[in-house]
Amino acid sequence: MKRIYLSLSLLLLVIIGSRAANFKFAFLTDIHITAGDSIPYNDLARSVNQINDTPGIEFVIVSGDITNIGDRKSMEVVKSLLDRLNVEYHIIPGNHETKWSESGVTDFARVFGSERFKFEHDGILFMGVNSGPIIRMADGHVAPQDIDWIKTELDQAGKEKPVIFITHYPLQPGDVDNWYDVTDAIRPYNIRLVMGGHYHKYMQLEYDDIPGILCRSNLRAKEKTGGYSLCEVTPDSIFIYEHKIGNVPTRKGAYSMTGMNYPKSNAGYPRPDYSVNKEFPQVSEQWLVRSGYEIFSSPAYWDKKVYVGDDSGAISCYSATDGRKQWSFKSDMRIIGTPAADKNVVVFGSADMNIYGLNASDGRLLWKINTEAPVLGAVTIRNGIAYIGGSDHKFRAIDIKSGTVVWSYDGVEGYIETKPLVYDNLVIFGAWDKNLYALDKKTGKEVWKWHEGKPGRFYSAAAVWPVAANGKVFIADPERALTAIDASTGKTVWRTKESMVRETVGLSEDKRRIYSKTMNDSVVCYSTTTDFPEKIWASNVGFGYEHAPSMPVEKEGVVFGSTKNGLMFGLDAHTGKVLWKHKVGNSLISTLVPLSKNKCLFTATGGEIGLLVIDYKINKHK
Repeated sequence: MKRIYLSLSLLLLVIIGSRAANFKFAFLTDIHITAGDSIPYNDLARSVNQINDTPGIEFVIVSGDITNIGDRKSMEVVKSLLDRLNVEYHIIPGNHETKWSESGVTDFARVFGSERFKFEHDGILFMGVNSGPIIRMADGHVAPQDIDWIKTELDQAGKEKPVIFITHYPLQPGDVDNWYDVTDAIRPYNIRLVMGGHYHKYMQLEYDDIPGILCRSNLRAKEKTGGYSLCEVTPDSIFIYEHKIGNVPTRKGAYSMTGMNYPKSNAGYPRPDYSVNKEFPQVSEQWLVRSGYEIFSSPAYWDKKVYVGDDSGAISCYSATDGRKQWSFKSDMRIIGTPAADKNVVVFGSADMNIYGLNASDGRLLWKINTEAPVLGAVTIRNGIAYIGGSDHKFRAIDIKSGTVVWSYDGVEGYIETKPLVYDNLVIFGAWDKNLYALDKKTGKEVWKWHEGKPGRFYSAAAVWPVAANGKVFIADPERALTAIDASTGKTVWRTKESMVRETVGLSEDKRRIYSKTMNDSVVCYSTTTDFPEKIWASNVGFGYEHAPSMPVEKEGVVFGSTKNGLMFGLDAHTGKVLWKHKVGNSLISTLVPLSKNKCLFTATGGEIGLLVIDYKINKHK
């Protein structure tokens, strides 16, 4: 009798399990709509119509790159189409929403509610997170706070519940810099499949042996119509089909929903290599703080204190001596731009549409300027005046003591993320609208506007921090060109693509040389004194592929540089000889702040803040 009872129980569980895991959902990714562009619009509209006409689809997942340039208008167009669905949809951003975003990615949550999602359907947990990068050109990155959220939610769900995990980027080296943090976080649980997009084609992958698939773009590309993925979940499998508009679905992948499908140990999988730290023992970390939030900007230094803004909207003050936190002030949204401090005032912009002035000693609010859009720009302070640009198409000069706007220029066509250059009587900055602007420092009136090269905002000299010397302004842009511009006229003096540099430039202390990172392994040095591109040296640093906008900075004869994967280095300013290297984490290190040739402040996207110490007396690299 007991045996019959158990058999009936097992039969009941099978029946319940079959009901609990027998459904379909649609998967959309890489939609790339620009407001006013009819082809991507029509591709999505047709997909929505076909999903609505397909029996049995119970929800839709959208995994990012819904727009081309991350603007709110395009996101609202996408939302208007997705809202036509007869079923609910769940959405995360892609890199086109996070890299190019005049709102600092805050508009995505304003339009869609959140940058991540979690829901359960018929006994299966679905989770999706933003995989960045926020504003900076770098590898994808999953925020520390999102990893904490993943761990908490999975712990609450338990190790038996099947999970389908969604990102935009594939969770692998070269795509997400901290892929291992994510795979280690999800590995102990019952992850059945990781789904994503980004590469616009089907790719069956393994993320440290965890099954993954990338799906097709919604765009038609070279075909007559677009399409999406149709996913069918059964008690024992999940099937992925390509469903082109007007066609019959064709299978692209099948994955088990039962049993163990990857090892529970993370031993033996590739991890970042820190052996360079043993090769250069003269470098050490005097102190290191982990903020727990992404950091997108460089530290500011004043009076033996360090000021850092983060993704939580907080700006915090640390002792430069030991890293102890002195105070913290909270704005309402993430801080993107590098702050500046002088005369006991620290100034920064926030995505909450305000510019703040704080007492640098205790963090008290001194003044606040409300703007009409998020403020992503870095701050430059000269002679008591702070210069900063925002996403409201304005650039402001502000008295740091009173918070009075001295002048405002409203002719900016795009949004600003760069740190402005103050040179002679000019304030110079780029924006994501193709233009480099030069304004009169005293009045804010436009003196000249420069643009050369390919059309389109993606080629703007907007991330680079310009430098100037000998009557010339120097920039590096996404077109891989290094350019010298006449500071008085805005005319191009010379422009070269010889070294394949990208969005980085730094000036020597004697103002006779500029430095820039190439996109593979090396740093180059050019003369500032000639009217043609005279290369002085090139140094193979060995950092690999590189496209992060972190500027080289010279201090006391050493060029300090950093990369997208946690590497910092020092070069001899006159020869380019590699003096040292040091690696902290595996995420983007922003522009370094050297205090001397022996000490250097740094911040990383992974949330690290620290002080490097270099002892040149210790035996150098052999």
